[in-house]
Amino acid sequence: MPERQSREELTPRQRDVLERALELLVAGGEKALTTSGLARAANCSKESLYKWFGDRDGLLAAMIAHQASKVRGFTDTGGTMRRDVFETHLRGFAEDLLRVLSGEVSLALNRLAIGQASREGNRLGALLVEQGRRRIDQAATRLLEAGKRSGHIHYDDLDDTYRTLYGLIVRDMHVRMLLGEKGVFGGRSLEAQAAHAIRQFFALYEVREKETAGRL
Repeated sequence: MPERQSREELTPRQRDVLERALELLVAGGEKALTTSGLARAANCSKESLYKWFGDRDGLLAAMIAHQASKVRGFTDTGGTMRRDVFETHLRGFAEDLLRVLSGEVSLALNRLAIGQASREGNRLGALLVEQGRRRIDQAATRLLEAGKRSGHIHYDDLDDTYRTLYGLIVRDMHVRMLLGEKGVFGGRSLEAQAAHAIRQFFALYEVREKETAGRL
């Protein structure tokens, strides 16, 4: 099986194939995602699919990683950033997360994983964690660490702080969408929901001037 590539290493052609694979999954479920069917839909050879992604698990992992990459990552350079830049990064993360989770692809992948959860040897759920959620979590925690180092937020436990951020953004909306409920944003736009979540996050974790002076 070939070494898995990051989104940056994938060619435009390979990313297009993964998009076709995700479309097949949404339209017909996991049974529709066959090597032959994907080769026809993406107008490529089965040999190319094996070369690029390896076996079925490799293809699923690449699909999930490709989907997760639509949530903007964050590269920590070790420097400081302005407060407005930090907030922009947080809002971008929140918007991307809501956009991806509320999309048909994410809902289809999660419904499949939930449906297979009781099966012995089920790999889809594990792949969603390894190639999807974990990649998103790592990028977001790097952002939180940079925000703390820059003096904009304060926390004692990074993981707990991230879980709070994630909960403020997603709330119970993803579960409700998985169950088929419509209008889960309560009349707000996706961008407004993201901005609201980040305001609440800052209300909990933002460093105030008095707190800053007390730690000097």
